[in-house]
Amino acid sequence: MKQYVVDAFTDTVFKGNPAAVCIMDSWIDDDLMLSITRENNLSETAFAVKENKKYRLRWFTPGGEIDLCGHATLATAFVITNFYEKNIDKIVFDTLSGDLTVHKKGELFELNFPSYDLKSVEITKEIIDAIEVKPLEVFIDRDLVNENLNTDLANIFKAIEASAVGFESEDDIKGLFEDVDTTSNRLGGTVAEKNIRLADILTGISEINFGSFRHNDIDAFGDAYEYLISNYASNAGKSGGEFFTPQTVSKLLARLVMEGKENINKVYDPTCGSGSLLLQMKKQFEEHIIDEGFFGQEINMTNFNLARMNMFLHNVNYNNFSIKRGDTLLNPLHNDEKPFDAIVSNPPYSIKWIGDGDPTLINDERFAPAGKLAPKSYADYAFIMHSLSYLSSKGRAAIVCFPGIFYRKGAEKIIRKYLIDNNFVDCVIQLPENLFFGTSIATCVLVMAKNKTENKTLFIDASKEFKKETNNNILQPENIEKIVSEFREKTDVEYFARLVDNSEIAENDYNLSVSTYVEKEDTREKIDIDVLNKEIEETVKRIDELRASINEIVKELESE
Repeated sequence: MKQYVVDAFTDTVFKGNPAAVCIMDSWIDDDLMLSITRENNLSETAFAVKENKKYRLRWFTPGGEIDLCGHATLATAFVITNFYEKNIDKIVFDTLSGDLTVHKKGELFELNFPSYDLKSVEITKEIIDAIEVKPLEVFIDRDLVNENLNTDLANIFKAIEASAVGFESEDDIKGLFEDVDTTSNRLGGTVAEKNIRLADILTGISEINFGSFRHNDIDAFGDAYEYLISNYASNAGKSGGEFFTPQTVSKLLARLVMEGKENINKVYDPTCGSGSLLLQMKKQFEEHIIDEGFFGQEINMTNFNLARMNMFLHNVNYNNFSIKRGDTLLNPLHNDEKPFDAIVSNPPYSIKWIGDGDPTLINDERFAPAGKLAPKSYADYAFIMHSLSYLSSKGRAAIVCFPGIFYRKGAEKIIRKYLIDNNFVDCVIQLPENLFFGTSIATCVLVMAKNKTENKTLFIDASKEFKKETNNNILQPENIEKIVSEFREKTDVEYFARLVDNSEIAENDYNLSVSTYVEKEDTREKIDIDVLNKEIEETVKRIDELRASINEIVKELESE
């Protein structure tokens, strides 16, 4: 069997629309044809066998057999008339779409496409809402919506995953589409309704001008995907916020860990959710070199798949990232890749974990140095100690934290003492309230480093650095710049920032609350007591004068 690759709709090699063509003496197994198609990795491969006076023609994509493909039909006609039957100018193909006739006219080929009858479909509420009027009848065209679109898409997703089996990318793509349910009743009550909704989605995507990733400052397709995730998070409340960090907060963390660095080895997020923090690091790529890529771990299967999709859609190749699924605290999966020069993280706030319920954890190299495990009811410092363990000697970590961890007593105070006494805390930043989806809490950012040159810790009160927008506050570029500039300069700024000796922190019982060290500005109206006393004196004098006047009027009335 010979195979040809033909570029249709062009007269230049490697242009136009390519299709592979296999002319055979007899039919081979369908699975073999599908395997050949997948290996070709072209949109279509055509297989043809001459039967009597016609050619039986079948088309395959990497997802399976299809019932019509125009350019692959023209490519097959070109191969037959140039290499098999050079004296004919008309070919009839027997296909799943009926007889297709191709005429050769000089160097050109003309194909007669089949026509299809329109099919009547049920008038649904979605159709009425879309056109704002109830139609008398509704017909669906065969080429508008594939009757098997939902199942075909499911097969395509399976084929994409299957295409990686046996290759280096297998683990990165395996199970990628597990949470994409094209048969979900949320798409519609009937198959027709599901397919209409899916067709609308695909049509909408096809009409967006995504441009070229290489020639744009942003990746439109990936950012559109991330926008949908953020929209879901804003509408889903806490459940959404658990896996999405707002881009403005992600940008602040990225700026903090990259400040003053020209290049880093790699980036790590131990609780990566949808991958937004890692991708924000990628957006700093033009200014900073990230040598070995992006690493993350996520316990939730759906979020794990979202993160991998997010990476692919932002043009991060499988060999440049490693997103793994598992419990970071009990089963860390990037031991062989540590240490990391940059760690960004927004771990879940004050969740429960096994803690000292597992006596072996106190001997874990991540937790042992502090001499105490994070409490069972609050795993915050377990994530912090994990990140510190994975941080390189020249690296920096920026972690979003629940504010309570900076002043609570017990085991958390012991761990804070370890961090301060060993000079690992670089900065604590108080963020504005209501930045995150699903919670109005004013979170903080803990910045850690292992290469500090002085025993001091910077505290920044950025609680007023925001703009109110719809349901949430956001950090504007000028807010981020002000915070990063102060982090860089480390100067005392009244009501905003203060560089504190670690000995003072120890005197304050290792309390790391920003409000302990940065005085809040008193915005209440200032009252001058001397002026106030004078005003009261004048008021009393005026009251006395009015009372005397009233007494005189009363006397005159009584004398009458």
